[in-house]
Amino acid sequence: MIPKPVSVSASVPGAYAVASQRPKHLEARAQVIASAREFFSSRGYLEVETPVMVPSPGLDLHLDAFETVPTGIAASAGPSKPRYLSTSPEYQMKRLLCAGHTKIMQITRAFRAGEFGSRHNSEFTILEFYRAPGSIHAIMHDTEQLVARVTGGTVSLKNGRTIDVRPPLMRMTVCEAYAEFANLRREQTLHLAENNEDEFFRLLVDVVEPALERLDVGVFLTEYPATQASLARKKPGDTLVAERFEMYVAGVELCNGFGELTDAHEQRERFVRDQRDRARMGKPVYPIDERFIEALARGMPEAGGNAIGLDRLIALCTGSTSIGDVIAFTDDEL
Repeated sequence: MIPKPVSVSASVPGAYAVASQRPKHLEARAQVIASAREFFSSRGYLEVETPVMVPSPGLDLHLDAFETVPTGIAASAGPSKPRYLSTSPEYQMKRLLCAGHTKIMQITRAFRAGEFGSRHNSEFTILEFYRAPGSIHAIMHDTEQLVARVTGGTVSLKNGRTIDVRPPLMRMTVCEAYAEFANLRREQTLHLAENNEDEFFRLLVDVVEPALERLDVGVFLTEYPATQASLARKKPGDTLVAERFEMYVAGVELCNGFGELTDAHEQRERFVRDQRDRARMGKPVYPIDERFIEALARGMPEAGGNAIGLDRLIALCTGSTSIGDVIAFTDDEL
């Protein structure tokens, strides 16, 4: 039987008016996305699409994924390997680098469980790009040029503050930031990152990030401790830190970029360690993406890459630090 249409009162929270409440911001969203596409196209980047349902969502200790559950005919066909909604298109995009592509980008959806707040949503839009051959410095250059392009060089917040994001942006290493704002020496910061990660992140959230938020310029935080390298390579000549950076504007972390790790053996060792740590922490243990490891083993050129939280960048373009202002429907509006 066909159910009767349900009448929804305008007084019901989240009724059909949600998107219309922010028409200007949705227009700004479309403009920023179009501008970003033109920016990369004009620089020779190929726009690609990779799957959002993948065999491994990544093993980062601080990210949890959504596992898909087969139903109907798919479920009755018998056991199959699990699939997850992608937390990032990183593995598949790097496989494309290994296959010979040199400059690629995509704008896609990413999914991360348990992420809520003014700057988080379990489903969000990510802009990810890679270049090979390419260095972390080339990726930082492209990133600051992109941000300047879509913002016009300044971010004007609703509270009256103006943040200068004209290139070149300020560069500050993690150890320099902890020395400046938390009064820790380099060796203390690196020891803390390796032996007491909770305290390291407490200082980051409670001390360092608020200090970055007070700056009237955008800033790159660079050279993360090697224990937090993720998929970045260790810095040549200083293996205590990694070629990893994040950009902050008005206290908003916009991106996470790497000088990419290309060594298949080291990458597998990191994945195995991450699996062990996830098990110890009682978290779901996701499989290693063997095809990604195989691609690295066949050879990946020196490369750099970056993942930008596009919702956050669009929000800043409207003077906000809340992504809910530029998403048609947030989690709590569904």
